[in-house]
Amino acid sequence: MTVRQVLERGADMGIGVLGTGSYLPAETVSNSLVAERAGVTDEWIVRKTGIRSRRYAAEDEATSDLAVAAAEAALRDAGIGAHEVAWIVVATSTPDHPQPATACLVQHRIGAHRAAAFDVNSVCSGFVFALEAAARLLSPSRVPGPGSPVGPGYALVIGADVYSRIIDPSDRRTAVLFGDGAGAVVLGPVGPDRGLVGSRLASHGDRHDLIYVEAGGSRAPASEKTVAAGRHFFQMKGRAVSEFVAEELPRAVREVLDAHGVDPSGVDHFIPHQANGVMLRDTFPALGLPRARLHLTVDEHANTSAASIPLALDSGRRAGAFEDGDLLLLAGFGGGMSVGTALVRWDGSGGSGRP
Repeated sequence: MTVRQVLERGADMGIGVLGTGSYLPAETVSNSLVAERAGVTDEWIVRKTGIRSRRYAAEDEATSDLAVAAAEAALRDAGIGAHEVAWIVVATSTPDHPQPATACLVQHRIGAHRAAAFDVNSVCSGFVFALEAAARLLSPSRVPGPGSPVGPGYALVIGADVYSRIIDPSDRRTAVLFGDGAGAVVLGPVGPDRGLVGSRLASHGDRHDLIYVEAGGSRAPASEKTVAAGRHFFQMKGRAVSEFVAEELPRAVREVLDAHGVDPSGVDHFIPHQANGVMLRDTFPALGLPRARLHLTVDEHANTSAASIPLALDSGRRAGAFEDGDLLLLAGFGGGMSVGTALVRWDGSGGSGRP
């Protein structure tokens, strides 16, 4: 397809979800095991977080392994071959290595040799940031440069994290919250009234110290001293993070709805980052979404960071929760501090928008 043909078709094309997929490691870790290590009880974890279990990656599994499994599942669901993928965007804050990008490992493993691949690190907001980036790259109004994929193409957007490798099992503030997993979607052309309606992304760098991993980068390179001091573990100021979410999430929801002229009553499904089930249930009424169904998987999966939204999305799709034309509101929030919201008009045609 020529650039001219792509531009001519732009008016009658949207960019939407053609397929979803997910992967959870085999090992289920109960609250009782986590509680013993963290010095709390099963009852305390459920009361504070709503979490009852989580999955941990096997010793020989890294983030790319989880991402590959989720990507392959999404491609099968969409009926798209890896050779047709133009872009691979992996959202993760636990990459296999500091470099190269985990997305490049995924590209090689699945055989998507025509795709350009890169990572996004917006921590728990990463999937929404990656979704927006991929949708813009696929936009029919974008004129590809020399060497770039020509035509509407397809993109794989993956959220994958292995937080069991960076949490301190004795820290009850973090150890009880996190699990490992990956979720993916295939983006591609859909009808003009389907697909990504729009998104709003925001970063609040003045609060970057609420969630962080202190050592292992150029500021504090890895050394025996940093490892002995536990500076490679994930750190979070839980109360301040909860206050941030209570303040910023309702604002972000209002802004994305207002920006795209959507009445709150028009939202059918709310799919948030699965940070803490108790916090989400407490915050949900303040969002003012009278008809929306709140989708929670945190009780079984715990907080899987960038993987949590696509995992919940795939869970809902497999359960038949979404009907053609339903409006989904995705909301991520996390380290940075960052907030990302996206409105998606669900295409229930089973990929019939494919050219």
